[in-house]
Amino acid sequence: MKISIESRSLAMAMLLAAAAASKCQTPPQGTPSVIHVEGDVDGVHDPSIIKEADTWYLFGTVTEKISPGQLPIRCSKDLHTWMRCGFVFQSIPDWIKKESPQTKDLWAPDESYFDGKYHVYYAFSVFGKNTSGIALVTNKTLNPNSPDFKWVDEGLVLRSREEDDFNAIDPNIVADSEARVWMSFGSFWSGIKMRRINPQTGKLADEDSQLYSIAKRARPENPALRPPHLPDDWQAIEAPFIVHHGDYFYLFVSFDLCCRGVKSNYKTMVGRSHNVIGPYVDAAGKPMLEGGGTPLLAGNQLWLGPGGESILQQPGGDIMVFHAYDGKTGKPRLHVSTIDWTSDWPHAALEGAPANAQK
Repeated sequence: MKISIESRSLAMAMLLAAAAASKCQTPPQGTPSVIHVEGDVDGVHDPSIIKEADTWYLFGTVTEKISPGQLPIRCSKDLHTWMRCGFVFQSIPDWIKKESPQTKDLWAPDESYFDGKYHVYYAFSVFGKNTSGIALVTNKTLNPNSPDFKWVDEGLVLRSREEDDFNAIDPNIVADSEARVWMSFGSFWSGIKMRRINPQTGKLADEDSQLYSIAKRARPENPALRPPHLPDDWQAIEAPFIVHHGDYFYLFVSFDLCCRGVKSNYKTMVGRSHNVIGPYVDAAGKPMLEGGGTPLLAGNQLWLGPGGESILQQPGGDIMVFHAYDGKTGKPRLHVSTIDWTSDWPHAALEGAPANAQK
């Protein structure tokens, strides 16, 4: 049986039954560049991107104090001009209100296409706690003008509780070369995790119940730094996103802290592995399970804390969408960069800084 999967990391459908022979198309090499964006791009947070027909759809997290819906959607015909085109939910589903009554907003959606429909995985949680969950909603199309357009709440996929050493937020779907589907996720605690997904149900696979660890931050080497004296960002790793390029799977993550306005210091890091479940290492060979990660984007005076990244692989060249905070106001905004794969490592650009610049 052949199942196609198209995620925000795969613009062209990939036949899972033939995935062992598939390779992501390599875009032309050259210096990465910033793609200018305008329109409804302020307030974008945790952006994820996918394309259907002639339209790019950008999903994200609500940033308004009062919002008419949850999981806002923006649309563009050219990647430059963006406009609001709806919400996934008008309000938080009742079952989430019951499961997690302190949840105020839904977070960090991830879109993929398989089994004949679009799958949007998203998180519900309480800021700073790991009493979290990842849930799923599906739709046959993303075009709101289509008669097939209807969001279907598929319910819970995965929970984390206070006694767990992981945090079930920031989901991302990827297919490996053996026709298997995986979900990476995680934030703080013991780092980035992975579970196998059943492509027919979109839920956790029964045949593999293992919780895989693929990346985490290392404790500070200074022995004087012991709890409760550890800095509050020593565990700070989240927003995993995996793409298959050439001979490797690349794991993109965000280090340090988001959501603090002008004090935000997110950095986008990357490592790679021949196997989707790892081990992932950075360009220096340091394992990401030991705190490794090659810097991809870091803040500058104009834009702070670039992170919450999502990658779209497409025939015209791969792109990355992410948010960054205005250096004066601290407000988040959408950013889009092309990706250059020189020497089999990704390179991206941030407005106001050279590619891969570190602060």
